[in-house]
Amino acid sequence: MLFNSLDFVGFFFIITALFFILPHKYRWLLLLMASCYFYMDFIPIYILVLGFTIVVDYFAGIFIEKSAGAKRKWFLRMSIVANVGILGFFKYFNFVNDNITFFLKLFHFTNPITDLSFILPIGLSFHTFQAMSYTIEVYRGNQKAERNFGIYALYVMFYPQLVAGPIERPQNIIHQFYEPKKFNYEKAVSGLKIVLWGYFKKLVVADRISIYVNAVYNNPYHHSGKTLFVATILFWVQIYCDFSGYSDIAIGTAKVMGYDLMQNFKRPILGKSVAEKWNRWHISLYSWFRDYVYTPLSRGARRNKTKLLSYIVVIFLLSGLWHGANWTFIIWGAFSGLSVVVERLYKDKVKPQKYIPKIWMIIFGTIISFMVTALSCLFFRALNVKDALHIVKSIVTMKKGPLFKGSPPINFYYYIIAAALLIIVELFQEYLPQVKLINNKSVVIRYAGYIIILMVILLIGVFNGSQFIYFQF
Repeated sequence: MLFNSLDFVGFFFIITALFFILPHKYRWLLLLMASCYFYMDFIPIYILVLGFTIVVDYFAGIFIEKSAGAKRKWFLRMSIVANVGILGFFKYFNFVNDNITFFLKLFHFTNPITDLSFILPIGLSFHTFQAMSYTIEVYRGNQKAERNFGIYALYVMFYPQLVAGPIERPQNIIHQFYEPKKFNYEKAVSGLKIVLWGYFKKLVVADRISIYVNAVYNNPYHHSGKTLFVATILFWVQIYCDFSGYSDIAIGTAKVMGYDLMQNFKRPILGKSVAEKWNRWHISLYSWFRDYVYTPLSRGARRNKTKLLSYIVVIFLLSGLWHGANWTFIIWGAFSGLSVVVERLYKDKVKPQKYIPKIWMIIFGTIISFMVTALSCLFFRALNVKDALHIVKSIVTMKKGPLFKGSPPINFYYYIIAAALLIIVELFQEYLPQVKLINNKSVVIRYAGYIIILMVILLIGVFNGSQFIYFQF
């Protein structure tokens, strides 16, 4: 069930109404049943895959808590192997097999194993990482093992963030399922405002821009360097609005019911460096890698700068692989990691902050880091490495050709309007937070803000029910 569908709007209002009608002791069951229905709306059979990992991790958590010494570590490893094994099988089997086939062909051998034909379970990477957070935190002693199987299942399956995050930690969400929730008008209105802004990002910005980006990237050999450059820049805005729009809707719908999910984006477009942009982007994923991979690795290398910098590249490589089973994602991860490392070395060695005024550091840093991260995303969007390299070459050499064939399509003006509105709002949120529109104390200004956003959504929003980009991960 897509967030940007009328089915979901009806589903949300019905479940939310029932949630507040039912006594507290039955609400977890309602949410669990609703989450199962929500997930099974895609491919019903995959609920069995999700159910298997839930059972494994539920008992793993209990056994980890009850055990001591090597047994605790064994149960943790069993849980991680089960989760990573399922993720690896569904997401990476064909990728690994294709690469083995390619390698064997170089020596004139054939691979007897054929690719498997199946569709990747939706949101598999997200709920796999969330499940692993639970067993790791129980192992570390930061979370008590959950004895109520239904509550643990709800922690993994909570429908607002089930298929595309935020990737929650058990300390933040499990206790909330036990807390009685009373309808809170201010919290409900706050949640609906976040949802409204999420729909603006998805329908007005992301889906409108996708028309241009898809037309260019699906046939890159027929476009000029200028066209490919513009499409690449616009794709950065598209994927940000698509994914953060989903996160806003997830966070907002949960807040209406009284649940607080973690912030997943913090205006990454305005990050003043490459590192800062990634710290503001998909916060729940990169904090996951930081806490569970980078920190353990770096404990023994705190004074070894080379190792610490290499671990940053490793984290981004893993992030690229997490996003998809394709060399384009791995190259994107490597490029992103290396850009962070190069930036850090430059600042440490050259120290531009000493002789460039702060305001210009902010301006230049924001623009340059935007361009670097946007250009890295061409590997993320390209269909394959060959296309990606062609796009890079076309942009670098500024392959000749017009930006448009004929006059600019009317849609292009919509792209610019939508992106400009987004950036203006985020600039105000970042640097002038006291200036408010839909959060203004004045009823007139507040409702004028609601009407403006709704009118923009209705006038230039795209209502074709397109899937969120991160559903494929």
